[in-house]
Amino acid sequence: MLTKRVVACLDVRDGNLAKSIRFVDTQNIGDPVSKAKEYYDDGLDELVFYDITASSDHRSIMLDVVEAVAGQIFIPFSVGGGVRNVDDANRLLWAGAEKVNVNSAAVVRPELISECAKAIGIQNTVLSMDVKRVAVNSTCPSGFEVVINGGRTPMGLDAIQWAKQGVMLGAGELVINSIDADGTRQGYDIDLTRQIAEAVPVPVVASGGAGQPEHLVEVLTEGKADAALVASMVHYGDYTVSGLKAYLHQQGVKVRLRY
Repeated sequence: MLTKRVVACLDVRDGNLAKSIRFVDTQNIGDPVSKAKEYYDDGLDELVFYDITASSDHRSIMLDVVEAVAGQIFIPFSVGGGVRNVDDANRLLWAGAEKVNVNSAAVVRPELISECAKAIGIQNTVLSMDVKRVAVNSTCPSGFEVVINGGRTPMGLDAIQWAKQGVMLGAGELVINSIDADGTRQGYDIDLTRQIAEAVPVPVVASGGAGQPEHLVEVLTEGKADAALVASMVHYGDYTVSGLKAYLHQQGVKVRLRY
C-alpha cells in the first residue's frame, strides 16, 4: 500500500490567510507564515499555497509571502495563483516553491502545461482544477465543469476530459478543488475525486469539504485519492495535523508518522 499524504492549504489574499465557502464570502483569518510553521512542526506532509486573487486581479503572485513561508518549512511546497508563463513558474521556484500549480491560465492556453513541464520538470508541474457540478450536457458529459478565475468563470469544459488532457500535456499531479464542497466541512466530493483518480496515472489530491477525520479516510480509500487536502478543520483549531494522521493510521490508512 502506498503512503497517503495529508496536505494543508493556505489560501492567501492580500498577504493574509483567508477562507471562503464555495469560493465566496472570503474572510481573513490569520497569518499564513505562522500557520505554515505550525503545521510543519506538527508533521504535515506537504503545503499548498494559493494566491487566490492573483488570476482574477490579473497580477503576479506575491513572492515576498511565498519566500516567507518557504523559510519556515522543509517539506514539499506547492504554490499557485496567477502563473501565466514559464517565467512566473521559475520565479516561484527561486522564491522557494518546489512545485508550481497552474490553473486558470492553463485552461485558456493549455500549452502552458507543456511549457512548464519542459522547463521545470513534470514532477514539479501541478494542474489545479476548480470544478463545479452541473447538469449532464454535451460539453460536460460527466456532470462536472471546470471553472476559472477563482470560481467566477464557467468554461463549458468537462473536468474528467480536462484532467486527462492535462496529464497528456505534462502535469505530474492534479489538485481537484470541488467548489460545491469548498468550506462546507460536509465531506469531499467522492464521486468527482474517484472518477478523476481512475482516469489518470498521476497522483490526485482531493480538495474541498474536509470537516471530520472520517472524511479523509473516505476520500483516501473510496475516493482513491493519493492525498487529502485540509484547510478549515485545522485553520480553526478543531483538529491538528498530527491528530489527523494518527486517526488515519488507526483506521488502517498508511501515512508517514513522526515518532
